[in-house]
Amino acid sequence: MAAEAPRRRRRRRVLSLVPFLGCLWLLQPAASSSSSSSRSSSSSSSSSPQQNPPPAAGPSVRTFTPFYFIVEPMDTLSVRASSVVLNCSAYCESSPKIEWKKDGTFLNLGSDDRRQLLPDGSLLINSVVHSKHNKPDEGYYQCVATVESLGTIVSRTAKLTVAGMPRFIAQPESASVYRGNSIVLNCEVNADLAPFIRWELDHQPLFLDDRVFKLPSGALIVSNATDEDGGTYCCIIEIGGAPKYSDEAVIKVLPESESLLDLVFLRQPSSLTKVTGQSAILPCVAAGIPTPFIKWTRNEEELVTESSQKFLLLAGGTLKINDITEDDTGTYICIAYNGNETIETQADLTVQAPPEFLKQPSNIYAHESMDIVFECDVTGKPAPTVKWVKNGDVVIPSDYFKIVNEHNLQVLGLVKSDEGFYQCIAENDVGNIQAGAQLIILDHAPATTGPLPSAPRDVVASLVSTRFIKLTWRAPASDSHGDNLTYSVFYTKESINRERVENTSHPGEMQVTIQNLMPETVYIFRVVAQNKHGAGESSVPLKVATQPEVQLPGPAPNIRAYANSPTSVTVSWGTPLSGNGEIQNYKLYYMEKGTDNEQDIDVGGLSYTITSLKKYTEYSFRVVAYNKHGPGVSTQDVVIRTLSDVPSAAPQNLTLEVQNSKSILMHWQPPPAGTHNGQITGYKIRYRKVTRKSDVMESIVGTQLSQLIEGLERGTEYSFRIAALTVNGTGLSTDWISTETFESDLDESRVPEVPSSLHVRPLVTSIVVSWTPPENQNIVVRGYAIGYGVGSPHAQTIKVDYKQRYYTIENLDPSSHYVITLKAYNNVGEGIPLYESAVTRAYTVPDPSPMMPPVGVQASILSHDTIRITWADNSLPKNQKVSDARYYTVRWKTNIPANTKYKTANTTTLSFLVTGLKPNTLYEFSVMVTKGRRSSTWSMTAHGTTFELVPTSPPKDVTVVSKEGKPRTIIVNWQPPSEANGKITGYIIYYSTDVNAEIHDWVIEPVVGNRLTHQIQELTLDTAYYFKIQARNSKGMGPMSEAVQFRTPKALGSAGKGSRPVDVGTDYKPPMGGSNSPHGSPSPLEYNMLLVIIVSVGVITIVIVVIVAVFCTRRTTSHQKKKRAACKSVNGSHKYKGNSKDVKPPDLWIHHERLELKPIDKSPDPNPIMTDTPIPRNSQDITPVDNSMDSNIHQRRNSYRGHESEDSMSTLAGRRGMRPKMMMPFDSQPPQPVISAHPIHSLDNPHHHFHSGSLASPTCSYLHHQANPWPVGTSVSHSDRANSTESVRNTPSTDTMPASSSQTCCAEHQEPESTTGSYLPGSQEEETGQNLPTAHVRPSHPLKSFAVPAVPPTGATFDPALPSTPLLSQQASSHPVHSVKTASIGTLGRTRPPMPVVVPSAPEVQETTRMLEDTESNYEPDELTKEMAHLEGLMKDLNAITTA
Repeated sequence: MAAEAPRRRRRRRVLSLVPFLGCLWLLQPAASSSSSSSRSSSSSSSSSPQQNPPPAAGPSVRTFTPFYFIVEPMDTLSVRASSVVLNCSAYCESSPKIEWKKDGTFLNLGSDDRRQLLPDGSLLINSVVHSKHNKPDEGYYQCVATVESLGTIVSRTAKLTVAGMPRFIAQPESASVYRGNSIVLNCEVNADLAPFIRWELDHQPLFLDDRVFKLPSGALIVSNATDEDGGTYCCIIEIGGAPKYSDEAVIKVLPESESLLDLVFLRQPSSLTKVTGQSAILPCVAAGIPTPFIKWTRNEEELVTESSQKFLLLAGGTLKINDITEDDTGTYICIAYNGNETIETQADLTVQAPPEFLKQPSNIYAHESMDIVFECDVTGKPAPTVKWVKNGDVVIPSDYFKIVNEHNLQVLGLVKSDEGFYQCIAENDVGNIQAGAQLIILDHAPATTGPLPSAPRDVVASLVSTRFIKLTWRAPASDSHGDNLTYSVFYTKESINRERVENTSHPGEMQVTIQNLMPETVYIFRVVAQNKHGAGESSVPLKVATQPEVQLPGPAPNIRAYANSPTSVTVSWGTPLSGNGEIQNYKLYYMEKGTDNEQDIDVGGLSYTITSLKKYTEYSFRVVAYNKHGPGVSTQDVVIRTLSDVPSAAPQNLTLEVQNSKSILMHWQPPPAGTHNGQITGYKIRYRKVTRKSDVMESIVGTQLSQLIEGLERGTEYSFRIAALTVNGTGLSTDWISTETFESDLDESRVPEVPSSLHVRPLVTSIVVSWTPPENQNIVVRGYAIGYGVGSPHAQTIKVDYKQRYYTIENLDPSSHYVITLKAYNNVGEGIPLYESAVTRAYTVPDPSPMMPPVGVQASILSHDTIRITWADNSLPKNQKVSDARYYTVRWKTNIPANTKYKTANTTTLSFLVTGLKPNTLYEFSVMVTKGRRSSTWSMTAHGTTFELVPTSPPKDVTVVSKEGKPRTIIVNWQPPSEANGKITGYIIYYSTDVNAEIHDWVIEPVVGNRLTHQIQELTLDTAYYFKIQARNSKGMGPMSEAVQFRTPKALGSAGKGSRPVDVGTDYKPPMGGSNSPHGSPSPLEYNMLLVIIVSVGVITIVIVVIVAVFCTRRTTSHQKKKRAACKSVNGSHKYKGNSKDVKPPDLWIHHERLELKPIDKSPDPNPIMTDTPIPRNSQDITPVDNSMDSNIHQRRNSYRGHESEDSMSTLAGRRGMRPKMMMPFDSQPPQPVISAHPIHSLDNPHHHFHSGSLASPTCSYLHHQANPWPVGTSVSHSDRANSTESVRNTPSTDTMPASSSQTCCAEHQEPESTTGSYLPGSQEEETGQNLPTAHVRPSHPLKSFAVPAVPPTGATFDPALPSTPLLSQQASSHPVHSVKTASIGTLGRTRPPMPVVVPSAPEVQETTRMLEDTESNYEPDELTKEMAHLEGLMKDLNAITTA
C-alpha cells in the first residue's frame, strides 16, 4: 500500500497539468509519471517515455525524423597493396553528411590521396600499406552521419586487419603411409594467411573431397590412403603477386602390413572459441594397424554423425560442427579404436555470442524540467558492456545523466539542449552493435484566454533534512481559496541552470516533499500555480541548504579489476556518490577464491595494483571508503583471474619402459597442483643418445600421460626429459633419465616361464611376498599376477608391474592359512604358477586391560527386514551418556546357511538399527566397545527373528504328469518358492486351456498346507492345459509361476504329453531270491524258513520291549517327567488335518500270520504316475534338495519312484463340497519303499529343537528295509548322506493311521556331541491279487521326529532288536487311507541342506557283531545281556539266510 500511494499521487500530478500542457499532455500522461518515478526510486523505470506517440497538437508540433544507417561497415581482412572498401550508407529525409573515424579520431579525407569517400558514404582505401613497423591502415573504423539542426549518429565499429608477410611456421615433410591409413601434412602459417593456402600434388592443383581435407590452419589430411595418393606435395600461399611455395614432401604409400602397429594420434583437436552461427572443425587423425575407427562424444554422450546436418565426420575422423549455438559448448572427446586397443583425446569448445538487443531505445517526447529514461536491454556472451552516445559524443555519467538498471540512461531535469539522437552501443569480445532514438523537447502549450493565477505566497521550507526538503505555501492572492489550482515546484542546485520539476498530487494541495537531494547542498526552489487557462506567475526563488550528513560513505561505484600479468591485478573504482563528507582513504580487500584469508591494503587514490599474487588464480576484490566517521559501505565483490604463465614445476614421476629394440614407452604425471599456472595444453619431450655431440630430438604431444618413442636404434642408451606446456610456453623440464633399448627383441610368441623363486613372510594381518623373475630372460614379461585366499589361491588376484619384485598383501585375517600363487604374464597369456602357503600370525592385544563388554543386549523386531539393537555400557556414568571418543561395533549373522559371515557396523550411540535383513530369519547379535586402542570382547548374544513377508518368488520346478490308467486325471508337482519369507500355508493352482485368458477366467484349485503335489480330475482328453501356481503364507500371496503346458492323452492307456519313463538306473537290482519267479515269489522252503525266523524275531522283540518298558518306569525322576511332557507337547502341537473321530490307539501287535515277502523285479512300466518330489508335512520339509549330488545319485533316485497320495487328489465332486478321500494309486509293480529325508529348520518351530544324544524309547518304531538294516551305533556323516541317500515317498499302510495322537517318545539328554537323526515309518499298499512286502509297524504321530542313535550313552535303555523290525505282508484293504507318512531325518545343532536318503545295505556279519558288542556293554541290567546275546545269534542267522 505504501508503494501504491506515490503512484496515485503521480497520476494526480499528471491530471493537474492538463490546463497547462493542453492536448499534448493528454496524449502522453506517463512521461511525468516516469519522471517522478525515477526520482523516488532509482530502480524503478517505465517503458512509457520510450514509446510516446507523436502528438496531435497542431502544425507547430515537430514529429520524429527517420535517421538511421542502411549499411554499416563490417570487419574486413585485407592483404598488403590491395584495395579495401568499408561500406557505409545512412538514410534521412535530408541528405546526411558522412565522415569516418579511425581509432576514435576523424580522418581528413580531403587531403588523403589513398583514402577517399565514395558517393554512398563508403570508404575506399587504395594500396593498403602494411609493414612490420608501419601499419597506418590497420585499426578500427567508424562511420559518422550528421544532419544539420537534427543531430548525429555513429555506426558500429569495424576492424580492418591486414595479413602479414607470407611466412611458413611449419612445412610438410616426406613420410610414408600404409595403404588404408591416414597421414597429415603440416603447412602452418599466420592465422591471417590460412585462407590463402592451397595444395598441389605432383605440381598439379590438389582436388579436395571428403577423403582429402584441408584444415583451417592449412594442414592437409589424407585419409584411407591409396596408391594414387603417393607423390610430391607442396603448400602454396597466394595473396596477390608471386605465390610463395613451401618445401616439397614426398609421400610413399606402402602395402598393407600384417603386423600390428600401436594406435597413435597424428593430429589431435585443440580447444576452440567460436561465435554463434560459425562452424567449428576439430581435427582428429589416428593411425595404426588394424586401421582405427573414430567416434566422438560430447559431455560423455556419443554424437551421431550419420545422416546429420549438424555434425559431419570428415577425413580421418575430423569433426565439423555447423551453425554453432550456445548449446554446442562442452568437452568433445575423440575416441580411436581398432579392436586391439583404444586411445582418446579431448578438446573444449567455447561458444561466444555477439551482442544482441532484447530491447532498443524508443523515441521520446518531453518537456523541459522533466525526467526521462531511455531503455536498452542487450544480451551476449561474454556479457556486453553498454555506453551511450548523444549526437556522436559519449555520455559521461553525472548527477543528471545516470545509468540505471545496468543499461538504461536516465536524464533528469531536461533542458532544450538535451534534444537530439541518443544511441545505445553494446560491445563484447566478438562484436558490437548500436541502436538509437530521438528526443524532442516540446514547447509549453500556449495559455488559453482567461485570467491566470498570481504567484503563490509565503513559500517556506517547513522541514529540511540531509536528503529531502518539505515545502509549503499559501494560495495566490488572485485565488485565495485555491481549491481548483494545481502547483509545480521547480528546483535546481545553485549555479546550475538545469531545473527539475515536482508536481502536487491533487488540486488544492499546497505542500510537496522533494526527495533524493544531496546533503549539505544549496537548492533554489520556486512554485508556479496552474488553473484551467494555464500556468501563472512564479513565486520568488527560495534558497534552502540541506543538512550535512554525519554518516558513513556509500559504496564506491564502478569497481573494476583486470589482470596485468600472471602475478598482478589492477583494481579501480569511483568516488562514492554519497560521500557524506571528504573521503580520507580507501581500503582494498582481496582474497584468493576458495579460501577465507582476506587481506587488505590502504589506498589513497581511486586505483591500485596488487602484486605478488599466484599465477592463474581467481581472486575477489572489494573496496570500502573511509571518512572522518569511519568505514562506509563495501562494494560488491569482483572476481578476476590472474593471467596464465608457463608451468613453474616439471612433470612428476617420469618413467621409461623399454618395449623392444626400437621403442621406449614414457610415462609421467602432471606437475604438482598449484604449479600449472594455466591450462596444460601438452607436453614437450626431448631425447638424445647418451653420446657426445648427439642431436636432441624434440616431440610435442597432447595432454595424455604416456608416449611411445619409436624408431630408435638397437642396444643404444637414450636420455629423456619432459616439460609441460601452456599457451604461454614451455615450463621447467625434468632431469635427464636414461635407459637402453634391447639388443634384440624378446620373444612374445609364448607365455613366460615359471618364476624362479617365491618367498612369503607372514605377519598378523599381512603377508610379504617376494620373488625372482623366470630364468629364461628371452621371453617378454609384462607383469606378475598374485593370487591368494584362505585354502585356495583363486579368491583374489592382484597384478603388479614386471619390474616389481615384492608385494605386501594387506587386510588378511590373523591365524589363517593362506595359499599364494605367482604367475608371470605377457600379451599372450599367463605362465605356469608357482605355489606357496603361509599362516598369518596370531593377533595379540597390545593393551593388557581390555574394556568391559556392553551388557543387556536386546533385539527388538520392527519389521520383516529391520531389528533395533539396544544395550548398556557399565563403564559409562549412570546417565549412560557417551562423552568420550568411544564407539560400538555391532555384529550380526544368521545360521542359514551355516557358513554365513558376520556383518558389522559402527555407532557412537547405545542403539543401532540393523536393516536389510531377510524375512522370517533368526539372527544373533553381539556388541563390542572400542576406545582408542582398547577394545572389549564381544557381549553376550541376543537373538531375534524377523517378521514374515509375502513370498517374493513363485513356486519352482512345476511339472505336470498324467496319472497311469486315468487319462483324465493329472498330477501337478512343484517345489516351494526360493524366497518363501515365512511358513507356507497353502498354494493356489490356476489352470486354463487359454494361456492368454485373464487370470480371473482361469480355474482355481486351492491346496491347503504345504503339500507339493496335487491331482486334478475330470479333464478333457487330448486338450492342452496351462498351469500356474501361487504360494501363500500368513502375510499374503506371492507371485505366480510361469505357465506350464500339458496336453492330456488322447485315449486310455496313452501317456500325456510331458510324461517321462522311469529311469531305474544301472545300480538297481531286484531283491534276491525272486529272479526265477515271474512275480518274485519265494520258493516254499524259503518261505517257511523266513516265516519261522521272522516270527521268532518278533516274539523276542516283544519280550525285550516289555523288559525295557519295566526298566524305564523305574526312572521316575522329575527330569524324565519334564521330558515326557515336552514330547507330548510336541506331538500335540503338530496335529494333522485328518478326522479326529477316526483316531484310535496305536497297535503294537505284529500280524505274523500275514507275513509274506516277495522279491520285486525292475518295473518295466515306462510311464510312472509319480515324480520324486516328497510330500512335506511341516515347514521343515520346504527346503529344496541340494544340487551338489553326482550323477549316479540322480540315476538311483529315478529308480525309486514312490506313489502319490490320493489325499492331494481333487475331483469335481470334491469342488462341489464333498470331502475328498485320501486314496493311494499304485503301479502293477511298485518300486521298493525308501525313506525320504527332509531337513528340520531350527528356526521354524521351537518344538523341533531336539537335543543331541537323545535316544528313542522302546516305544518308538523304526522302519528299515528287511535286507538293509541301519548299522546300530554308526554316525551318519554329511558326505555319507549326500552320496548314498535318495528321496522318495513311502506308500501308506492300508490300515487307518491315527492323525492326532501318537506314542510318546521319551529321550534322555545325555551327550550333546553325538549325532542324531529322525525317522518316520512308512508302509506299502498292494493292489488286489498281489502280495507285496509291507511294514505293518504302526507309526507314532506323523510329524514326530525320531533320533537315530549313535553309540548309546551309559545307562540308556536300548533294544538292539528294534531297528530290525521285519517287514510284514498284508492283504489289500478297501478302507480309505487318511494319512501319508514320510520319514525325516532331523539334523540337530545346525541346519543341513535337504538330501534324499536310501536305506543302507546290511553290514557284514562280523561288523554287526562288533557293533552289537559295543552297544551291549553300555547296559547295566543283567537281564538284558542274555537277551542281547540271543538276539545277536538270531541276527546272524537272518543275515546268512537273506544273503544266501
